[in-house]
Amino acid sequence: MNLIRKFYYGDIPDEKAGGNEISKSSQSQPDEKSWPLWEVFIRSKQGLDHKHCGSLHAADAQMAIENARDVYTRRMEGVSIWVVESKYITASNPEEAGELYEPAKDKVYRHPTFYNLPDEVNHM
Repeated sequence: MNLIRKFYYGDIPDEKAGGNEISKSSQSQPDEKSWPLWEVFIRSKQGLDHKHCGSLHAADAQMAIENARDVYTRRMEGVSIWVVESKYITASNPEEAGELYEPAKDKVYRHPTFYNLPDEVNHM
């Protein structure tokens, strides 16, 4: 069988970089459905926090950043882009919110609800 070395977006085409060895009979580029899903976060101005703005499929992190730039910052809306592969994000279960936040309810000292404030203090 005759093998060729095929490189995909983000691969470094030299001897040390590797690449995927495939047979000539199966020289198709991987489709977008096999690319991982990336979550995109954009910071609109210096000093502000990053906000989640959407998701996209990309072959690697560099491609995800470039695609996020093209899709989500076309009109110079951002100064910084973060991309995180979706499989690395862990979220709490909304059905377990009561159990998760229950310990905070018995710490009333964290909430200044029992202080008497003077009438002159309007914005507290």
